[in-house]
Amino acid sequence: MTPSEPVRGRAIAAQAVTESRAVRFLLIGIALSFLALFLLLPLAIVFATALQKGWIAYWAAISDPMARSAIRLTLLATAIAVPLNLVFGLAAAWAIGKFQFRGKQLLITLIDLPFSISPVVSGLIYMLVFGLQGWFGAWLEEHDIRIIFAVPGIVLATIFVTVPFVARELIPLMQAQGAEEEEAAITLGASGWRTFWSITLPNVKWALLYGVILCAARAMGEFGAVSVVSGHIRGLTNTMTLHVEILYNEYQSAAAFAVASLLALLALVTLAARGSVEWRARQQLRAALRRSEEESHEH
Repeated sequence: MTPSEPVRGRAIAAQAVTESRAVRFLLIGIALSFLALFLLLPLAIVFATALQKGWIAYWAAISDPMARSAIRLTLLATAIAVPLNLVFGLAAAWAIGKFQFRGKQLLITLIDLPFSISPVVSGLIYMLVFGLQGWFGAWLEEHDIRIIFAVPGIVLATIFVTVPFVARELIPLMQAQGAEEEEAAITLGASGWRTFWSITLPNVKWALLYGVILCAARAMGEFGAVSVVSGHIRGLTNTMTLHVEILYNEYQSAAAFAVASLLALLALVTLAARGSVEWRARQQLRAALRRSEEESHEH
């Protein structure tokens, strides 16, 4: 192959994917219109409706005792579900990506199960297991343990619907990386934990953080599963999403949108954090590629 052939090949490829200016403007216009209609307009409506009665009414709505209780419960469920799913997702991805064992495909299928069934159905499953007429209902009642229509049920439902997010970000990456680095470290005398902390975890830290962000966002916005197991007890088992529903059904639209605006703000913060993680990951990848190119030139 002559030196000009790669250049000619890149020119042909660039020409093949280059569209006219009118087509580019049309595609960009369609994309921006879609974003404005389905993302920016709903956000604007949420904040406009939340503030339509002024800042005093807005503050009264979000500082109401029932609203504060819903916010605390949402943050509590998220604070419990995210670390547990982080540990499970990391362990499951490590096992699936680095080892071969019987039942591996079954484990992958079970991890994807919350994606396959409706959150409402998952809430009904917990009702059948822990409800008064469920499998363990009589035993729980006898020992005065409440799961359904109580905080533990909210936490369990939140954990279930957020199970896949961390694991699903890590599994493809760990499978692509393989186990060569870990095997080399163990051959040189490193222990399993030392290998994990020094090699495995640094290689997946950005994907892990990305999965945690998605998991937290899903936990705070969950509605279907917690709606079934909560019992809608004000001040006790209402999360933010359930509190918004109750206020809206009572025709308190300004208060409902005020609390909904907090969820929207959390979503925007999550989006910003996600973008920051993606940017940092790309920067780290570019730096690694530059180092690799410099080392290859030196050799």
